Amino acid sequence: MSILIAAAGSRGDIAPYTGLGAELRRAGYEVALATTDTFAPLVTEAGLEFRGLPARAETESGGTADKRELMRTAAAFVTELGQGFADAVAKGADLLLLSTTTAPLGWHLAEATGIPAVGAYLQPTAPTGDFPPVVTGSRSLGRLGNRTAGRLALRMADRLYTRAVTELRRDLELPPLAPHAMRRRQERENWPVLHGFSTALVPRPSDWRPGLDVVGPWWPYAATDRPLAAEVEDFLAAGPRPVFIGFGSMAAGQGERLSDIAVRALRRAGLRGILQTGSAGLAADGDDVLTIGNVPHALLFPRVAAVVHHSGAGTTAAGLRAGVPAVPVPVTADQPFWAGRLAALGAATAPIPFKALTAEGLAEALGMVVRQQAYARAASIAAQHMATEDGAGQAVKAVERLTG
Repeated sequence: MSILIAAAGSRGDIAPYTGLGAELRRAGYEVALATTDTFAPLVTEAGLEFRGLPARAETESGGTADKRELMRTAAAFVTELGQGFADAVAKGADLLLLSTTTAPLGWHLAEATGIPAVGAYLQPTAPTGDFPPVVTGSRSLGRLGNRTAGRLALRMADRLYTRAVTELRRDLELPPLAPHAMRRRQERENWPVLHGFSTALVPRPSDWRPGLDVVGPWWPYAATDRPLAAEVEDFLAAGPRPVFIGFGSMAAGQGERLSDIAVRALRRAGLRGILQTGSAGLAADGDDVLTIGNVPHALLFPRVAAVVHHSGAGTTAAGLRAGVPAVPVPVTADQPFWAGRLAALGAATAPIPFKALTAEGLAEALGMVVRQQAYARAASIAAQHMATEDGAGQAVKAVERLTG
């Protein structure tokens, strides 16, 4: 039986599916992962078939576009994504596993082809009274307010897919159906969604409908026999545990400012640091600072004193898994939500909004998180909880149940 996983976004939106795909492959399934060309090496390294999807075009305005312009760009990208996804499905599959961004397109492909589909989400998107929608941050609006905002967030997302769905259904020779009408149909039928995050961060809301399950995190595929680079090992051995600082695929073009802030904060706090280049292009020299490229979090995070990160879902979970406290610096999208969850657990300082980041503020937060044991204790308790979760294994069992 062949499974096609479809995911679009940044590295953190794709990498967890390589681990999930590898586990499904071990269980005897043929697995393909459809995503953008940038991530082809991640997919093939995990032993999965790669199928290409269109890449999102960067906005010409260098980040100064207004919201309407961003929505137009996003809608155009989603329309291209629909066509690319249809091409990927045409290569054959017996089951579709759909991410948060590909599900609103995949539902229509499933209808047209008769291929069953299951959600495989990295964020909680269904409205609940327990917390506000992930795209609006972490401040609760009360149970009724949270649910109302959650429904509104889904309507906004559906509007983004209107053009894509209209064109996709026309190409598939299906009768017209609006995105929100399709979503309501899926909800009425209790369409199954597996959520790949830890219940240490987000327990399953009791007011969710049947069919929405939280199975535990899916970890990026990493060759377990691959050691850390010699220069990293040497740096780790040369003094006290350093602090990891990285912003993943966020903050492109802000490397100089961020590197300066990071180094000044580390020195002010009397700490050593490892800077991960990432999309921002962090870099610094000195005996007390090391600059690295991509390194599996699972290998590095257990060896550091704390992590400073953008609070993407994957990095947030990786830091907790290692039992390491964090200083969250959320940039956009669902990051303020995850930053708020970390702080609520006691495993992180209060989030520092990205635009408000200063060397002085970061140094103060680092001093707290490294020297006050309560943060490390809370992270350690969460790590013990996460060690009992087998997200990929639970997902395999769910797929076996759903496919008979």
